Amino acid sequence: MAQHGNPVASSQKALMLEMKSLQDEPVEGFKITLVNESDMYNWEVAIFGPPNTHYEGGYFKALLKFPVDYPYSPPSFRFLTKMWHPNIYENGEVCISILHPPVDDPHSGELPSERWNPTQNVRTILLSVISLLNEPNTFSPANVDASVMYRRWRESKGEDQEYIEIIRKQVQATKSEADLDGVKVPVTLEEYCVRTQVPPTDDGSNLLYDDSSSLLYDYDPDDEGQADNYRDICFTDNESDNDYY
Repeated sequence: MAQHGNPVASSQKALMLEMKSLQDEPVEGFKITLVNESDMYNWEVAIFGPPNTHYEGGYFKALLKFPVDYPYSPPSFRFLTKMWHPNIYENGEVCISILHPPVDDPHSGELPSERWNPTQNVRTILLSVISLLNEPNTFSPANVDASVMYRRWRESKGEDQEYIEIIRKQVQATKSEADLDGVKVPVTLEEYCVRTQVPPTDDGSNLLYDDSSSLLYDYDPDDEGQADNYRDICFTDNESDNDYY
């Protein structure tokens, strides 16, 4: 796709519009700020663990870094909080199709339509990441050991708790970080699904509660249709399943 004009000015405008959109219509379960008020290309994201999942009460920080030719190229999403997950590398980088460049790579196992395209945006990225936390892709894991452990939990129908115990310890470890940041993490479904704009901080920036409403119940490995039910939890009237993919 041909690009015209100044790519920096174009991408900055696109990001400013996206930030405004997230302020006007937040996605529940996230807190978003700029790392530096003068830099639109680096966003700090905090994810609140969805209630009634193993991530409940968690406060997970990440860095969303945009290229100067955004939205023609995808941003990167890297967790700053230590995460144990099949699709998160040891350095915190998230491996997810939506953040992969739109090239035809037959060896990747991904369809070009599953990869990044300029119609995607921050909202779809956030929703995809929160969904990935609870629905790992074990076919092409970034963390093989975590993938094996997760599959063992699923195949044992929850009897093997090693994977879940690690998640619980990580959730517990994030609570001190939330306290330091003065953040109250939503722990009930009612708190989690309410779209709320936090009052401006001392430096004038806005903190946004946002989330991806997927996977808000305890996972039952025997219920193959449960994932579809998760997506009905925090939708507003103008949202649909199509917004999540």
